[in-house]
Amino acid sequence: MSAPDPPDPAGADSGEITDLLLQWRGGDASSLERLMPLVYDEMRRIAARQARQERQGHTLQPTAIVHEAYLRLVDQSRVSWQNRLHFFGVAARTMRRVLVDHARRRRRSKRGGGETHLVLEDSDLVTTPRAVDFLDLDAALDRLQELDAEQSRLVELRYFGGLSIEETAEVLELSPATVKRHWLSAKV
Repeated sequence: MSAPDPPDPAGADSGEITDLLLQWRGGDASSLERLMPLVYDEMRRIAARQARQERQGHTLQPTAIVHEAYLRLVDQSRVSWQNRLHFFGVAARTMRRVLVDHARRRRRSKRGGGETHLVLEDSDLVTTPRAVDFLDLDAALDRLQELDAEQSRLVELRYFGGLSIEETAEVLELSPATVKRHWLSAKV
């Protein structure tokens, strides 16, 4: 018997989420209808954090990210849902795919990769934090996957899933100390 899920930050009973995931895995389609209101706020929080890291003027809003991820998750027939953390790990990967697919479509749709061209003389030389290029991040994660699949998965869970060190350790079945070491190494 596994340990109970940690409390859900959104206030939902993690045991209830796990039960609904298991029912969904067992073929009970109505469990999905009961599950989504329990996980929606957490998925929206994850998507909002990812959207804040996007470039200025991006067009994909957190609600759209969640809705697209939801549609893709509903089609997941090969996933053996284990618990709440497993669900959010898969949801994080799905949101990553949504953002990367969106970035690819935008890059293809406009000349110059969809970037705004700025002449240096016209700028005020204001320094702003660099936005995340999801295509570059996706490529970096793919390269890391080739070098160390576990570190790639860890980065995906922490960055896209917003999981804590402890939650990531539980999903990957590692100790928190090992996750911390791998996280520091992966960031380098």
